[in-house]
Amino acid sequence: MIVFLDFEASSLGKKSFPIEVAWVFEDGRSRSSLIRPVADWTDWSCEAEAIHGISRELLETEGAPAEQIAREMIDVLSGRELYASAPSWDGKWLSVLLRAAGMSRHALRLNKSDDAFLAVARESMGTKYSELEISGLVDQIIKESEPTSSPAHRALPDALLELDRWNMVREAAAKRVASR
Repeated sequence: MIVFLDFEASSLGKKSFPIEVAWVFEDGRSRSSLIRPVADWTDWSCEAEAIHGISRELLETEGAPAEQIAREMIDVLSGRELYASAPSWDGKWLSVLLRAAGMSRHALRLNKSDDAFLAVARESMGTKYSELEISGLVDQIIKESEPTSSPAHRALPDALLELDRWNMVREAAAKRVASR
């Protein structure tokens, strides 16, 4: 079963750290949690806070300990195909979280959501369609599903958007095959 995952972070700087994580399984089950910063996580951007709306004070009072979140992620997500819209960024914050919990930063690996979209389209469309036609369908769905207003910039809505896109690609691919 595939899982879409997203992080929000303290900034986009080198020493940024994860402040929120969410994941959603292909069947719709989801989990979202604020992450309480560990002592040496000090990088903070007021500009980032203005975008995601999560204050450091909120993390201190309502965030779960980083080690607890990391353990839960290992328990629940190990052995799953994990996807993120920006795996280089989300992977960085995943590594920071896992290392803070004393775990291997490679314990979980992220793939690019687009790869999941292409795979589900290929599965439906088979060899009757070219790679160009398949990637064109995926590109069209991504473009059509871009939020018309400012995106939420919260982990769960962002992860849910990736699941919605995956489902839209699957449905559009099946319709294209049925109409041919």
